[in-house]
Formats: sequence, structure tokens, C-alpha cells
Amino acid sequence: MDRQVTVPLQAVVTECAALPVGYVPTPTASYRQHRKTVQLTVQPGRPRLDPAAPPAPPLPTGSRVLIWKQDPSVSEMGTRKTFLPGVVLSGPRDARIASGAEIAPVSPNAFGDFILSPNTEQFDAVHTFAVVRQTLTMYQRALAHDGAASPLPWAWNSEHDTEALTVHAHGLPNVMNAYYSRQEKALKFGDFVPSGASERVFTCRSFDIVAHETGHAVLDGLKPRWLLNSNPPQTGGLHESFGDLTAIFLALSQLDQVEAVIAQTRADLHDKTFLADMAEQFGLALGRPNGLRNADNDLKLSEAGTEVHAISQVFTGAIYDILADIFSFERHPGAEDDAAVLHRVAAYLRGLLLRALVAAPERAATYADVAGQLLRLAGEDGVPPAYSEFIRNRFALREVIAAVAEGVGAAPAEEQTVIALVEDEPGARQDRRACCGTMNHAEYFELEGVLDGERAALAQWCRQYSVRTT
Repeated sequence: MDRQVTVPLQAVVTECAALPVGYVPTPTASYRQHRKTVQLTVQPGRPRLDPAAPPAPPLPTGSRVLIWKQDPSVSEMGTRKTFLPGVVLSGPRDARIASGAEIAPVSPNAFGDFILSPNTEQFDAVHTFAVVRQTLTMYQRALAHDGAASPLPWAWNSEHDTEALTVHAHGLPNVMNAYYSRQEKALKFGDFVPSGASERVFTCRSFDIVAHETGHAVLDGLKPRWLLNSNPPQTGGLHESFGDLTAIFLALSQLDQVEAVIAQTRADLHDKTFLADMAEQFGLALGRPNGLRNADNDLKLSEAGTEVHAISQVFTGAIYDILADIFSFERHPGAEDDAAVLHRVAAYLRGLLLRALVAAPERAATYADVAGQLLRLAGEDGVPPAYSEFIRNRFALREVIAAVAEGVGAAPAEEQTVIALVEDEPGARQDRRACCGTMNHAEYFELEGVLDGERAALAQWCRQYSVRTT
């Protein structure tokens, strides 16, 4: 047993008096660790706020989701995790977009995220919702003013109707198509088994197809008369082209996809790339190696006729060429990363195109109408004059507008008169047979008018018959 030692109190007092003034004993390491452990169990008090300090920013809200980057068949891209800012509830759903009832609502995990296994119906619901939401957000940002995004309405929205767009990822079983319906206030995506294959193809899993159909919904909210079949063929081409361009611009709004494009093409957008190919998996099912459509094409208006699918590729190809031209013009690899440049110029061209479409006529808009607005807006934006030259030259090569001879005293491209070159024949009707499900949906063919005509003819016959028999 240890022997206790008693130290006289007077000795302690004498020793302490000999220490220097201000001496503070240093706690041992074990004591410091003990204090830290105790502090972790203590509820912190309310912070003292400085009335003059600016208010603390709100904590960010949003959800992480897992989606296909491009298309399941584009194996080098695969899936990616992305962040959706804002409140996303079980479904998933938010204020503008809701998931259909054919798939049980998907609930977020403990962190508020929607991370599901690919090739499941729950993943399909989340992926489809996310791409629709990214598309709507992208275009709202394109029209933002003073740092605030401008809401883009769906076609049915009004002061008294703010109903969301319903997205049905598995809404068309055994149907090789997808469509947007204004009457149903919905996007519906089909699935099918290609001939000679055993694996089912789901159109909702294609980044391109979902973006394309959402593009129809966005443009219908801005230009509700453009979807009607009674418009000239070029108006139909604008709608179908906007769907394809939406898929391209959405890919280029995401930096990882932009970097993949740069690496795949060595910064040459006219090289083979997934960016220009639309819906690769769907296209392969139909025996088309470049997807349903290829944006990097050389079609001219005189070669397209009235077939809207072909006409759309003329406009899409012109915009894609303009994108490549501006990117090449702005490239300075020694000063700025190529991916950053492509991301930036795509954002500008996306906003320029959307504003030009908004400014175009409310009905029977032509490619020349939009080209003229592109030139006007580019001039007002104060961008380099080369941008306007690219716009005019590319649309002239496509036979959309007449080329202007260069010479001494020629006006800048944005100030030159836009003259349509190849125009739709008077009374020309759209041929939509090769278009997507939206363009072939019966509600846009104004068929009720045909039925009204038959009813009127029947009523007239009945009146004449009644007169003859009385």
C-alpha cells in the first residue's frame, strides 16, 4: 500500500507565491481530451448576432439524382449523378412537373436524394423527371432577367390554372414512340422489343428523347399555334427541330458532357460524336447507325419537300454549323479550356435561338423569319460581327435566305435585309409521317373541324330532304 504524504499548507502557499505573476498552468494532454469530449455533449447556445451584419444566406435545398448521361447504348457515357436545386418531393414531383401513376411513387432517401439502380422502373421515373426538370430550368435561365429566372408556362397555364406537366415514364406499353399532349397535360414514353431482339427498349431512358419531347412542351407554351397541322411545312419543321436542338443544348449545359464531346472529337464538332446523333438506341432498333437523326448534315430546303422530319434537319443542321463556327472562332486553347469555351458559346446560342423563336410570328412562322430575328438580336447583343456572318452564311447555304454579295460598302451582316430563298408553296400541307409521336398526335391535326364539316353536310342534306318530302 502506498504511503500517504501530508504536505503542510504553509509550504504550498510559499511555493505558489514564488511563481511569476500571470502564470497559468498548462493542462495535460489527457485533460484537454477530456474537456473536448465533455463539450461534444453540451448543447451549444444561440449565437450572438451582430445587428449590422448581413443576413446569413439560406441553406441550399435540392436533391441528388442518378440519370443516364445520354442513352443506354452510348456505353462510354453511362450514368451520372446530378443535383436538382429546389424542393423535390416523393414521386418525384415539384411545382411544375409530376410523375405519372403507372409507377409507384419513389421516395427520397434519408438525405433527400433519389439514387436508384438503373434498369428499374423506379430509376426510369427519376431519370425522366430529372431530364424534364433540367430542360425546363435550362430554358428558364436562358430568359432570365436581372439574375432571376423567368417562369415558362405550359400551354394550359394561366392565372387560375397552374397545373403541372405529368410525366409518364412507362405511359405507352408496347408502343414504339413517345409524345407530348396538350390535352392530357402530359409527356408519355413507350417501350418495345425490336424485331429479332429479346431486350426491351424504353424510350424514357434516352436522354435525347426525353429532352426532345420536353422541347415540344416548352415551345407549345410559348407558341401554342405552331403545333397545328394547318401551318406551312416550315413551321412544323421549327417545332421538330427545336426538340432535337433541345437535346443538344441540354447536353452542352452539363460540363461533364461538354468535356466528353471535346475529348471524343478533339475539339472538332464536325467529327463523329454522340452530340450530333439523336436517340442512338432507338435508331439502332430501326437499323440506323446515326440514331433517329443526325444534326451534322448538309441538307438544303430544296431537298426536303414538305416532309417535316427532313425539313427539321435543315434548320437543325444550320444551327449546329453556327455552333461549330462560333466555337472555332472563340477557341484559344492557350488562354481558356476548350470545354469552358464550348459550354459558354452553347449557352449564348441557346438563349439567342429561344429569344428569336419568341419574337417570330405567332402563326405560319418560316425559317427566314427566325433567321432574321437571330441576326437582329445578335446585332443588339453587341457580340462580335463574325457571329452574324456565321448565321447569315449558314442559312444561305441551306437555301433558307438569299446570300448577299460581299463588296465595298456592304452593310454589316446583322443590318442586311433578310430575303427568303426557298419558301413553302402556297397551300402546302405538312407531311408528318416520319416525325415523333407529338407531331403525329391527333389533337394537333384539327380533326374536329373535319367532323364538323361532315355534320354540317348531314344537316344540310336533312333540311333538303325534309323540304322534298313535305
